[in-house]
Amino acid sequence: MEMRAVAAAQRWLVDQGVSRIRDGWVSDERPELLLTANQVAHSWAGDVFAEDLTTAEQLRLAFGLLDLLDEYWVTCEIRFANEGPDGPLPADLLWDGYRQRLEADRDAEAVTYSLWVDWFEDHTTSATAFAEVLGNDIDRVVAERSQAPLRRARRVLECSGPVRWTVKEPAYRTAAGLPALHPALFRGLRAGFHDVYGDLEPAAALSLLDRLDLPSDTEHVDELRHVLAAGHKNHYRSPGAWDDAIRSCS
Repeated sequence: MEMRAVAAAQRWLVDQGVSRIRDGWVSDERPELLLTANQVAHSWAGDVFAEDLTTAEQLRLAFGLLDLLDEYWVTCEIRFANEGPDGPLPADLLWDGYRQRLEADRDAEAVTYSLWVDWFEDHTTSATAFAEVLGNDIDRVVAERSQAPLRRARRVLECSGPVRWTVKEPAYRTAAGLPALHPALFRGLRAGFHDVYGDLEPAAALSLLDRLDLPSDTEHVDELRHVLAAGHKNHYRSPGAWDDAIRSCS
C-alpha cells in the first residue's frame, strides 16, 4: 500500500464531502447516515475518472481509493474506465498497480477476486492479464525466490483456474520447479477443474499434479488425480465425476 496514494484518496473523498469516522464513513449531505466502505465505493469510486486530471493521475487516485476502502467495486470502476470511451488506461500503470497490491503483505482479496471474475474469466483479457501479473516474469520469480514476488505468484496461481490452459501451462510448469509454490499451484489446478469457466488439459494437468510435493493433510489430491486420470476436463462438463472420485478414494 502506498501511503501517499491512500492519503491522496482520503483527501479527495473529503473534497467530495465524505469523511471517515471511527465506525465507518459519513457524507456532508446526510451526516446522520453511517456508510460502509462498500457504499462509499459504489457511490464515489466512478467519479475519480471524471476528475480534471490526466488518465495516469486518475488511475493512481483510483488505486489509492482501492487501498483505502479495500473494496472490489473500485476495481470494477477501474475496468469500466479501461474499457470506456476514454480508455484504455495506461497499461504499465494499470498492471503495475495490480502487481504491487498482489505483492503487499496485507489482504488482497479485492484484487484477486477482480483478477478471477473480471480479467481471467473473460477470454478476451485473460491472456494479457495473466502475462502481466505473473506469466511474463515467473522465471525470475522462481529463480530469485524473493518474498514479495512469491506472494504475488501464490495469489495469482490460486485464482488462475479460468485462464486458458495453453496460456497458463508454461507458468505452471515453471512454478512446479519450486516447492514453495506447490500448494498454490495445486489450488490453481483444482480450480481449473471446479470453476465454471475453468480450463485444463487432463493429461498435462495430471503430469503436473504428480510432480507436486504437498502437505500430507492437503484435501482432495486423490480425487483430483482420479478425475484427471479419467480424462475429465471440468466439473460442469462431467457433473458426476467428482462424486465418483470421492466414492472411489474414500
